[in-house]
Amino acid sequence: MKTGMRTVLLALVCLVFVAGCNTIAGAGKDIKKAGQKIEDAAGK
Repeated sequence: MKTGMRTVLLALVCLVFVAGCNTIAGAGKDIKKAGQKIEDAAGK
C-alpha cells in the first residue's frame, strides 16, 4: 500500500514538472515574439 502511494505521488510530481516546462517554454516563445514586434515597430 505504501509503495503504491509513493508511485502515484512520484507520477504526479513528474506530470506537474513536465507540464510546467511546457508552460514556461510557451511563455518564452510568446515573450520573444512580442519583443520582436516591439523591435520591428521601433525600427520603422
